[in-house]
Amino acid sequence: MADWLGLTGKTIIVTGGSSGIGDAIVRALIANGATVVNGDLKAGTYRHERLHFVETDVSQAEAVEHLAATAEAINGEIWGVVNNAGINLPRLLVDAQAPHGKFELSDAVFTKIFDVNVRSVFLVTQAAVRRMLNQGHGVIVNMSSEAGLEGSVGQSVYSASKGAINGFTRSWAKELGKQNIRVVGVAPGIMEATGLRTQSYEDALAYTRGITVETLRKGYSSTSTTPMGRSGKLSEVADLVNYFLSDRASYITGVTTNVAGGKSRG
Repeated sequence: MADWLGLTGKTIIVTGGSSGIGDAIVRALIANGATVVNGDLKAGTYRHERLHFVETDVSQAEAVEHLAATAEAINGEIWGVVNNAGINLPRLLVDAQAPHGKFELSDAVFTKIFDVNVRSVFLVTQAAVRRMLNQGHGVIVNMSSEAGLEGSVGQSVYSASKGAINGFTRSWAKELGKQNIRVVGVAPGIMEATGLRTQSYEDALAYTRGITVETLRKGYSSTSTTPMGRSGKLSEVADLVNYFLSDRASYITGVTTNVAGGKSRG
């Protein structure tokens, strides 16, 4: 069915849309006819006439307001927002081998993760919802993580930040439902490589888990806790996000959906 999602002509903000899951979401939205405003620090490699890049530090209120105003000016409204921007800096709460070392959690690391992963979601959503209230409709999609639902060794602050996002999703859905604004979450599990999986990230995560980087990488393809026996595809996350942004999901709000192939704790 042509235009089954009905996103043609709709303006949608995607934060962190230049790489990884964000890039996959942007490409899928463009393919479904939407106009996308990508708020990121650097432009991605993908180009399209309906893709607009706005250099944005999503942890700064003035920059976020400029992003929202730019999106609204395109066709007079903001249909939806995908709060995708995020960072992950693996650290131990206490490093018994190297107290106060580079892989032990510090106030600076804590603040940076929460500024990008949590404060940005508050700022972007608030700026968009001020406009959505005048429109009488809107959709917010908050990108969470399986780590926010289950916890993760070496990623306690990242997990906590995503747990906070889940709280935003549930609470804002209750606040905004009567204004016809939906708020939903998407929590990917082990996915194919994204921009988060850098050498420095792998070095840090392997250290916090007491394993080598090689052992860590073997775990990406482990199927022991994933019934579907594989890592997820970025496109599979993007497809769900597109669905949630559409009116096909018009009675879905206040929930965070795990996209993890049935992965569990054991």
